[in-house]
Amino acid sequence: MHIAFLGLGGMGQPMALNLLKAGYALTVWNRSPEPAQALAEQGATVAATPADIAPASVLITILADDIATEQVVVGLGALAALPRGAIWINMATVSVAFTEEMEKRAREKGIAYIAAPVLGRVDVAAAGNLNILTAGEATLLDKVQEIFDVLGQKTWRFGERPAQAATVKLAANFMLASAIEAMGEASALVEAYDVAKGDFLGMLTSTLFAAPAYKNYGAMIAEDRYSPAGFTMKLGLKDVRLAQQAAESKNVPMGIAGVLRDNYLDALAHGDEKLDWAALATVSARRSGQS
Repeated sequence: MHIAFLGLGGMGQPMALNLLKAGYALTVWNRSPEPAQALAEQGATVAATPADIAPASVLITILADDIATEQVVVGLGALAALPRGAIWINMATVSVAFTEEMEKRAREKGIAYIAAPVLGRVDVAAAGNLNILTAGEATLLDKVQEIFDVLGQKTWRFGERPAQAATVKLAANFMLASAIEAMGEASALVEAYDVAKGDFLGMLTSTLFAAPAYKNYGAMIAEDRYSPAGFTMKLGLKDVRLAQQAAESKNVPMGIAGVLRDNYLDALAHGDEKLDWAALATVSARRSGQS
């Protein structure tokens, strides 16, 4: 199985490296050449353009957003370069509407489309311990399960329509953002009464909220540790907006999502664009005059 891997950012590069280590023939491409060259030293073939991915029969993309994905896969010729019967696995977090459009375009060219966004940050990707959220025809998923087994610790199947996996990922990121916001607001409250947020969050993440998301983001909030960003404020805002769009298309009210959107905008207006999205917790502290 020859795989083409497009998008070698913080998540993509370690994922591609794991595929190389597992013995797959790999052709890679990235807008900036340095990550691709690093993988070339490990045995990957570097494509001059996204159209130069032959003889790959599987395409994996993990690009920043809808626009970047369409520019690279459609605009720069990757989709057209795939043979009929090939499989495109999109592992990025993109909109539901875009997922449906890309599935249609791929099908018109005889290409199968699988949505497989992931849960996990860069260190988790490097360790091959991602949770992979996928949807597509069962027979297609079976064909690429061996790839998912290299990249993740567990693959979760949510149906035969790729849009289902895209929705699950947006819902998951919405819940993560909500957890960060709740910890930020609660921390501002206890600090107003002279209780250190580190003591408060340490207690909560050892008792009522002893889950990985609360523990990891709680520690970042307690330590004001928002740089370097594993997932930026700008990307957090993007995903909340995509969740709102998906909800609106099905008449699903998401009141908390509106609060999150406004608070991300507040953070960006105060110059926090490059911070980790956990810095959303600072908005309540700033508004209450604590920072």
